[in-house]
Amino acid sequence: MFPTLETDRLILRELTNEDAEGIFSCFSNEDVTRFYGQETFKSVVEAEKIIDIFSKNYREKRGIRWGIERKETKGIIGTIGFNAWLPKHKRAEIGYEIHPQQWRKGYTSEAVSRVISYGFDVMGLTRIGAVVFIENEASNKLLGKVGFQQEGVLRNYMYQDGKPYDTYVYSLLKE
Repeated sequence: MFPTLETDRLILRELTNEDAEGIFSCFSNEDVTRFYGQETFKSVVEAEKIIDIFSKNYREKRGIRWGIERKETKGIIGTIGFNAWLPKHKRAEIGYEIHPQQWRKGYTSEAVSRVISYGFDVMGLTRIGAVVFIENEASNKLLGKVGFQQEGVLRNYMYQDGKPYDTYVYSLLKE
């Protein structure tokens, strides 16, 4: 059964096909995808496909992705979760995106903190990693704020619009 998580202002819940428009709204926005390593969506069908991928990754214990929904408003404003989940090695990488209309309101930080707790306390992770475009100042700042340590630079690690980008690699250890 897919876990639902809560924070003061948010519900983190399983994504369904009814969320395709919300996913499309995020992933069709170039301000969201420019640091994502994924091309900008052109159709809702792409959003439906990524929901299926998230669902399959969860069933196969390779990842878990929640829709981020504000408690007072129906409809997702972004997603958050773990990919590259390796239960045997007790590690995963965190990833997230949020619609630009919801930036700078603390929602991402709130969701990240809750998901980190779930990863350590329930999933049994001992390491949570993150890979972030060097140019993504907001995400780099957020990870530092919640305790991640920068471990180094991965050169030409991610491609966006056919161009290679360097990324920072971060980790947060359970201690």
